[in-house]
Amino acid sequence: MTTTGRRALLTAGVSAAAAAALGGCTTAEDAGPRKPGAAEVEAERVARAEAALRLRSVTASRTLLERYDAALAAHPALAPRLTPLRRSVAAHAEALGEGGTTVRPATAAPSPSATAGASARPTPSPVPVATDPRAALRELAAAERTASDAHTAALVTAPPEYARLLASVAAAGAAHAYLLTEGARA
Repeated sequence: MTTTGRRALLTAGVSAAAAAALGGCTTAEDAGPRKPGAAEVEAERVARAEAALRLRSVTASRTLLERYDAALAAHPALAPRLTPLRRSVAAHAEALGEGGTTVRPATAAPSPSATAGASARPTPSPVPVATDPRAALRELAAAERTASDAHTAALVTAPPEYARLLASVAAAGAAHAYLLTEGARA
């Protein structure tokens, strides 16, 4: 037998041995659908719960942001006082949405001159706002407290890192409520 013949025979023998050794193995496709283990099921449940928590938190902040936009549209003279707080609420909504929930940035309501050529009818504000500026500030403070309370309640089920963020946002909301009401009297 020549060297080439021996090499071919050896290669054939190794291939046959490998095939015999692997004969009992199957691929994932051969085994059929795999059932998830308990750890995978739990991880999926936790991920869904966290996604729902993030969505509720972002929704609370977006709702508050809409209230700021409506108050600014109804009372433009309050802009120097409300604009910094609104910016803060927008940043909170964005931060709460990071990691899975996309936050659509809200913008202030367009000015009447910007929409004058677009439509003959004025577009109604989606959120009712008191006609008295002081009452509008009280309503906004109440909305801040409501959002702050929602974030505080969510702390119980939030994962640690998100809980710290929620606590910070809730504290900022409480400070905003103070600035909108009692802080103005000082």
